[in-house]
Amino acid sequence: MKLFYNIIFCSFLITFFLYSEVQSQSIQSEIKNLSKGADIILTGKVVKQNSSWNQDGSRIYTAVEIEAEEYLKGDYNQKTIVLTTLGGEVDNIGELYSHMPRFSNDEEVLLFVKNDKKDLSYKLLNGEQGKLTLQVDKNGGEKITGFNMKISELKKEIKGYVETQTQEW
Repeated sequence: MKLFYNIIFCSFLITFFLYSEVQSQSIQSEIKNLSKGADIILTGKVVKQNSSWNQDGSRIYTAVEIEAEEYLKGDYNQKTIVLTTLGGEVDNIGELYSHMPRFSNDEEVLLFVKNDKKDLSYKLLNGEQGKLTLQVDKNGGEKITGFNMKISELKKEIKGYVETQTQEW
């Protein structure tokens, strides 16, 4: 019986480590693709949000103002940037869209932004995939992402992707 439990335990460990490795590679691939597709990449803090109806009153959009901490890619160098996201709440009427990010005031974020040439607005690349919420690691005191990667390491990785992309042009 002890052998049976040892086999089950070892199987669990192998599965866990394989899953962790695959998940890590998937995250790196996603970050690389987001870095390549984004016009602007930045870290910052949400300072203000304002939701309103579009011109014909058919959809709600939210303007999210981000106070930039650091730009990792792009020509944009203003102190703040305003993103337009689909959904929000106006006069107790709310619209919520799947795969669209939600923001909170004072939230610290890493954003992959696309410049929408049609209306000259800034939008997140790939919806909710273009937003990573940052939090302070209770053990180390450094900012980390939701998948426990240190922001300093992630910034270094992103800058490497951006540099490689620039050299290819």
